[in-house]
Amino acid sequence: MGSSPIALPLLDYLATEAAQKVRLVGIFTQPDRPRGRGKKLQPNSIKLWGIEKGLTVLQPEKPGAETVEWVRENGVDLILVVAYGHILRRDLLEAPSLGILNVHASILPQFRGAAPIAGAIASGAAETGVTLMRIIPKMDAGPILDIEKASITAADNTLTLTEKLAGACVPLMRRNLDAILDGSARFVSQDERLATYTRKLSKEDGCLDFDAPSLELERRIRALYPWPGCFFEFDGVRIKVGAANASTESHEAQPGTVLRIEKKALVVASQPGVLHLLSLQRPGGTMLSAAEFLRGFSAIKEGSVLQGGTMKALFTSHLFPR
Repeated sequence: MGSSPIALPLLDYLATEAAQKVRLVGIFTQPDRPRGRGKKLQPNSIKLWGIEKGLTVLQPEKPGAETVEWVRENGVDLILVVAYGHILRRDLLEAPSLGILNVHASILPQFRGAAPIAGAIASGAAETGVTLMRIIPKMDAGPILDIEKASITAADNTLTLTEKLAGACVPLMRRNLDAILDGSARFVSQDERLATYTRKLSKEDGCLDFDAPSLELERRIRALYPWPGCFFEFDGVRIKVGAANASTESHEAQPGTVLRIEKKALVVASQPGVLHLLSLQRPGGTMLSAAEFLRGFSAIKEGSVLQGGTMKALFTSHLFPR
């Protein structure tokens, strides 16, 4: 059960190296969604992988009684969940004989919820990982079998870190699959006192607040790239930011003020520090280097004030309201 490309390396492992131990009987994924400028319905990468392998692919809007019936009728022993996007009902959790395990993209109990990769980057964490756990009727709170860790560098954004974590799923499953199948796997309860939570992201989460520290802004830009992407407004035009660097340079300017235009960056005042905007995109355009962008959007000059807005927290020590 999965809907994100992060599951593809694990699927490849199960279909090849682990094929003598397990047989894939089906894939559950999200329904086709409208994508691209034409907003045509398109399948996700998990569905395409399943079709290529000749597997049954099921796409319920929400897993219900029919899902439970299918699992039982097909004699499913084990379900693996990777970024599926649904909360599973109790009778489904009890349907497969070996239960349902989840690969969650954080070091649990940190960053439970819908956006663990963005949450880890935005927090400034030096490492994250993928956690193999048993699903229980409480969000990402089940007992843990194992964790595979991965470093977070200053150059990582959600795209690059997702690729790292996708690869980390394979050694995690490789060293635990036998124990899962023979029933000898030993799970350890999570420490609830250490739990933090993330929430589902929206496009408006990309709004930058230049009253925030420059390092926080840099991390948020990396956390929300490529989606939903961070932005500011200037003269009524919403401009996306693809990459930025923070520095502790002092200034007395109003936050959002363009301090100067350098060869490779648009340098903007924050509070405190400054933010070097390295790549920018106007509506309907492509992401360009700051120099290329400003050649075609010359209205932004030294002394211009970029308009931001309020930034909502991406992670918290308390469960976000549903």
